[in-house]
Amino acid sequence: MSELIVAHLSGIDANLGGLIRAVGAYGLVTETNGQPFQALAQAIAHQQLNGIAARTILTRFVNACGAGAFPTPEAVLAAPKETLRAVGFSFSKIAALKDLATKTVAGLVPDRNTLMDLEDAEIIARLTEVRGIGRWTVEMLLMFQLGRPDILPVDDFGVRAGFQFTNGLRKMPAPKVLAAYGERWGPHRTAAAWYLWRAVELKRAGTLPAPQERIRLPRMLRLRRAARTVDAQIETTRRREPGLKPPRVARKSSKKTASATARRTNTVVRKADSKRGRK
Repeated sequence: MSELIVAHLSGIDANLGGLIRAVGAYGLVTETNGQPFQALAQAIAHQQLNGIAARTILTRFVNACGAGAFPTPEAVLAAPKETLRAVGFSFSKIAALKDLATKTVAGLVPDRNTLMDLEDAEIIARLTEVRGIGRWTVEMLLMFQLGRPDILPVDDFGVRAGFQFTNGLRKMPAPKVLAAYGERWGPHRTAAAWYLWRAVELKRAGTLPAPQERIRLPRMLRLRRAARTVDAQIETTRRREPGLKPPRVARKSSKKTASATARRTNTVVRKADSKRGRK
């Protein structure tokens, strides 16, 4: 299976193929016995802390609330806030742990077997309802706990930096740009992300191969800026003259469309100014 993944990624992306040859065999290791509650609680503990500090707090947490075993959701709910504070958790992390425990008991955060039957998007939607749990955290669970093969964590700094280094770019791509470009790697985007992490390591070691071809990224940033400009002009029109109806905005991917819409909006504004002058 690993050979098929490598062949697919190398065939679809020459620069990624060069990285793969430099790294070697695909080696992502998944944890087959972990439960979502424990994985998410550990993720909350690690937020904004280095590894040593987080492990120290987790050890105290296990001893104080689980008598040597990782605490159950019921144990976390029963634990006084003072106990969790003494362990080293901040008030925001205590609130996140309590919310995670509540939603686990209620079934919103299911056990591992139940999660295995759900689609990636549904898992992300459900687990990000927990306080303190964002999309990136759930994506890490999907990759390293559930072994999902087609996850690309585009908000991950290491993945974005690895893409930049692999392709010889001057700066890291925006998450949406990376998501659009990375569609070609499906259905093996998890493996692509794993190799991009390795690219950062090779860059530090000075052994990263030079890109074999110059790539062209999806041109999304300029279009979004044009759309935001039009939206701002429409909002200005609404504030100046609430009774006037601004023009409908056709969301088309061309600078000409954005300019035409802006001209129509300016016309509405001028009419509003003229109307007020007559009054």
